[in-house]
Amino acid sequence: MQTRTIPSSGARLPVIGCGTWRGFDVGARPGELPQRGEVLATLLGSGARVVDSSPMYGSAEAVVGQLLESGHSHGSAFLATKVWTSGRQAGVEQMERSMALLRTRHIDLLQVHNLLDWRSHLQTLRAWKAQGRISYIGVTHYTDSAHAELEAVLRAEPLDFVQFNYSVASRSAEQRLLPLAAERGVAVLVNLPFGGGSLLQTLRQQPLPRWAAEIGCASWNQLLLKFVLSQPAVTCVIPGTSSPAHMRDNASAGSGEMPGPQFWSDKLARLGL
Repeated sequence: MQTRTIPSSGARLPVIGCGTWRGFDVGARPGELPQRGEVLATLLGSGARVVDSSPMYGSAEAVVGQLLESGHSHGSAFLATKVWTSGRQAGVEQMERSMALLRTRHIDLLQVHNLLDWRSHLQTLRAWKAQGRISYIGVTHYTDSAHAELEAVLRAEPLDFVQFNYSVASRSAEQRLLPLAAERGVAVLVNLPFGGGSLLQTLRQQPLPRWAAEIGCASWNQLLLKFVLSQPAVTCVIPGTSSPAHMRDNASAGSGEMPGPQFWSDKLARLGL
């Protein structure tokens, strides 16, 4: 799998990861744990590393922690989670709980979820980074309407990562966020690369275009992920899935040819996108 540089450290990160919203919220259904374990095994076996979670995602953190521990895989995963509450002390308590649920004493990336009380939490995150408890700090959102606020924070604060939505159906990040992240030396995680799922459902009713084979794509998943990765400012894309087969399919988009934005403008126009 291809890797890209985290600008603030120079470390390399595989370009495909996995989000855990909804798909890993199965703590009350233990019979579904083996399948999620297979998703993580497929992720790590493909050369991918990023597993992104949040306290907002129900039992997802606990499920990820349990499965990584049982698979002795903590050392292979790049763990990213978030703080999603108001108030400094509440944030500290929530992040401590996330570490306990993830069964780790170190988290690779801690992000302020949806910019909630970001001023308070960034102070704590910087202190934790200085102490070595976390490696990277960032902020996130998932809607186009929040891009202006994300841009303002990105301009004002030194960050390692920013996470936001980007897909063929939602390209506003091309205008300011992606160029700004590159300018500021901030790594980019992309969520909702399938347009929240509705885009993928629509496209799957159509045959895959012949030109997809030219860039090594055998599915719509792979084509949409390679579109996101056509942006050089994107460090890693984190589609969510609870299916080992879909994880395997997604991971395949991380290798082979990665055509740039110019390639896509004409091809997508032919698809009416």
